[in-house]
Amino acid sequence: MTVLVVGGGIAGLVHAIAARRAGHDVEVLEIRPDWAVAGWGLSLTGPALRALRAIDLADECLAAGAPIHRHRHHDSAGELRATTEPPSVLGPGQPTEVGIGRPALHRILRERAAAGGATLRTGLTVVEISAGAARLSDGTERTVDYLVGADGVRSRTRELLGLPGEPWFTGQMVWRALVDRPAWADDIHTFAGPAGTTGVIPISPTQAYVFLTEVTDVPGEVPDEELATRMRDLLAPFTGRFAAVRDAITEPGQVVRRPVQALLVEGPWHAGRGVLVGDAAHSPSPQMVSGAALAIEDAVVLADEIARHDELADAFTAYQDRRRERVRALLETSLEIGRREREGRHHEVHQLIGRGHAAMAAPI
Repeated sequence: MTVLVVGGGIAGLVHAIAARRAGHDVEVLEIRPDWAVAGWGLSLTGPALRALRAIDLADECLAAGAPIHRHRHHDSAGELRATTEPPSVLGPGQPTEVGIGRPALHRILRERAAAGGATLRTGLTVVEISAGAARLSDGTERTVDYLVGADGVRSRTRELLGLPGEPWFTGQMVWRALVDRPAWADDIHTFAGPAGTTGVIPISPTQAYVFLTEVTDVPGEVPDEELATRMRDLLAPFTGRFAAVRDAITEPGQVVRRPVQALLVEGPWHAGRGVLVGDAAHSPSPQMVSGAALAIEDAVVLADEIARHDELADAFTAYQDRRRERVRALLETSLEIGRREREGRHHEVHQLIGRGHAAMAAPI
C-alpha cells in the first residue's frame, strides 16, 4: 500500500518504520524545515521499549540513553520519602526505562526510517484531504491507500478529517532545562515542594534534564531572556543537593517552557482512509512520563492491525479498540496526579504512579 504520514515526530516516524517493514511505500511529511525538536529529553518507559523491540529498535535506544531502574521521591529539602520501581517488561536485570535526549531519539528514528526506504520530506504538510487523495502545501497531490495523522495535540490533520477534539489547559506549565548530569542522578529523582514538583532525569552519561511543574491559572508568556532566572526563582524552595543543579541553570537557551495540555478524542480516531496516532488522538499530562510510550505503541499496533485485516476500516476499528481503554486509564491517572500536585497532596501521588506503571506493563 501507499502510506502518507503527516508529522515527523515520534509516532509518525515509528509508524513509517513499521509500515516499511510490512512492505508498504511510505512518505513522511514534516512541516518544520530543519527537523527541529522541542524539548531536551524524555523517558522511554518499559512499554515504549517493548514496542520498539518489536521493530528492532530497543537496543539502539538503550545504548543512546541512560538506563533507569527506579523513581526516588524526595521532599523539598532532599529527604527521601518513597521509592517506586515500575515493573520491568524487558526481562530480569534489564532497566525499567531509559532516559534519552529528544534529538538523539529523533535522529535514530529518522535514520532508521530512511534506511528502511521511507521518503522523508520537510517544509511540507497536508492542506486538503479527499477520498484516496491529499493535496500538499506545495500544491502537489498524493494518491494514498491510507493517511496517518501524527501531527501533535493541535493536529491540523484531525481537523481536515472532520474528527472532533480540542485540547484543554490543565492548570500547569512544565519547564525543562538541560544540565550536566550530577553524579547522584543514577535514576529518576523527584522533589515535591509547596508550589510544584521538580526532578532530574538522566539522558546520557554526561547529561540530564531538570523538569518543573508550575501551577498557574493562566499560561502566560515569559520573555526568552528571563527563562533561566524565572526557573531558578521557582526552584528556590528546593534545597539540599538539588540546589547545585538549580544554580547551574544560567542560560536562557537551556530552558524550554510549555503549557500542559491534555486531549482525548472521544469518538472515532479515523475517517475514510485517514487515522490518528499519538498526541493527535490523545495527549496525557507528563506526570506518568508515558506520552512517548503511548505514541510508540499506537504506531506499532496500527501497523499490526493493518497487517491482520483485509479492510482498512476493520483495521482502524481494531486498532482503536486495542488502544482506547489503555489510553484513557493513563490519561486519567496522569490528570489525577496533576490535581493532587496542585493541591499539595504529594504524599498521595506515589501509589498512583505505581498503579499507573503496573497497568502499562500489561500487554498492549
